[in-house]
Amino acid sequence: MATRNINQQDPMATADDYGTLEEEAEESSMTLVEHLEELRWRILKSLIAIVIGGIVAFIFRTQIMYFLTYPLPKTADVLTHGKLIVTGLAEGFTVFLKLSFAVGFLIALPFILYQVWAFISPGLFEREKKNAVPFIFIGIVLFIAGIALGFIVLQYPVQWLVNFASSSFAELVTADSYFTFVAFFLLAFGIVFEIPLVLTFLAQIGLVTSQTLTRRRPTAHIGMWIAATFLTPGADIYSPIILGVAMSCLFELTIIFIKITKH
Repeated sequence: MATRNINQQDPMATADDYGTLEEEAEESSMTLVEHLEELRWRILKSLIAIVIGGIVAFIFRTQIMYFLTYPLPKTADVLTHGKLIVTGLAEGFTVFLKLSFAVGFLIALPFILYQVWAFISPGLFEREKKNAVPFIFIGIVLFIAGIALGFIVLQYPVQWLVNFASSSFAELVTADSYFTFVAFFLLAFGIVFEIPLVLTFLAQIGLVTSQTLTRRRPTAHIGMWIAATFLTPGADIYSPIILGVAMSCLFELTIIFIKITKH
């Protein structure tokens, strides 16, 4: 991707930054068509990476399915000996296909983020380039940490939902409904764990400060705990508490991190 307009101001930029930027602009000027062509190839490479990751996941689909169904109570699907059911001829295949591509996306995530970075990096100042790589790495770590915590918490809403009406109904949990529930549940935890990254980015570009976050701490915590109750399906008390505590801790750590990095 071509560099940004050299007239664009960066309050943190030095004379060397502008000199380097002018040189890069002369060397890497690209037309709109060339931009679109580069974007097309980077999207294509990302899709290929997802497909490769999906193929690898499909090979190990049985192990992945066993791992993800671990939180499912033994009382579920009493008529099928604890197995998930499918309701259509091709549903078993499509469920495995969806599961494989979801896992494939996670496998390919570092490569996808690298493609995003490679596309936008020529338009950044040197200082921004130095910050971008740690941001990407930290973002991946936080996302994985969120998914890991979500998987640990997953057993509580699943068990509550399955056992809630078990005395009145025979639970027949379909594979598609279960894995859809799991996917959205884990995704919610993964996204929530990106809060520190988003707030730190906003602080770096001057939209928020540690003083602002400190001043609005009570409102932020109340809002996060309310959000935790909506992001965790099921009526168990453990899921929202664990997510709320995690969000509050991440918010406080973000304030400390911003204070350190901005001085």
